[in-house]
Amino acid sequence: MVINEIFYSLQGEGRLAGVPSIFVRLAGCPMRCRWCDTKYAWSPQAGREQSAQEVLTEISRFDTAYIVITGGEPMTCTGLNEFVRALARPGRHITIETAGICHLPGLPCDLMSISPKLSNSTPKDPELAVEHDAKRFNLKALRVLMADYDYQLKFVVDAPQDLDPIAQCLRRLAPVDPYKVCLMPQAASRAEYLEKSQWLAQTCLQTGFSFSPRLQVMLWDNQSGK
Repeated sequence: MVINEIFYSLQGEGRLAGVPSIFVRLAGCPMRCRWCDTKYAWSPQAGREQSAQEVLTEISRFDTAYIVITGGEPMTCTGLNEFVRALARPGRHITIETAGICHLPGLPCDLMSISPKLSNSTPKDPELAVEHDAKRFNLKALRVLMADYDYQLKFVVDAPQDLDPIAQCLRRLAPVDPYKVCLMPQAASRAEYLEKSQWLAQTCLQTGFSFSPRLQVMLWDNQSGK
């Protein structure tokens, strides 16, 4: 498996925000989202080849039962099933972060953290935009992931006009447990995060969806490896 980076931090988003965890970032993502903060992991060669045993040795330095497999887009990585099985242990909690663009069965995954991409993620480059929009919303894959795994749906909200597409997405995925829906502000800086959090928090109070923090932005101003 090509590993972009391994680091120890607090989970920044979703229901486990604040939990000390080991992040294993895999290389490779076909999406090219406009506001992606991990563009350095886009290339499938953006890292070094490591065996599951090498990764196990590296993560043994950290005292936590929580592991987050992130990317990139882990679900497009060849050999993901075998890799995650090798990391799984009794008492260990594994989260897999994905855009939900494809499905893999039988993963030892305690939480499938799905972030469906809205049109606000479409890159500005016309050629990349065509490829992105063809892949960004796979209704069949999303439904199967939600049926097969405990899940959370995280939506990146850039502006109030994003709320209608989110509602449309949830109608297509229905039934959806509203307690598993998280809205989080799109922000490249702490100042932008704080500004957008004000009105998004009010939206969550009105809709009943959870407000997801983005601790990596709030605490560390979006530094990589945090």
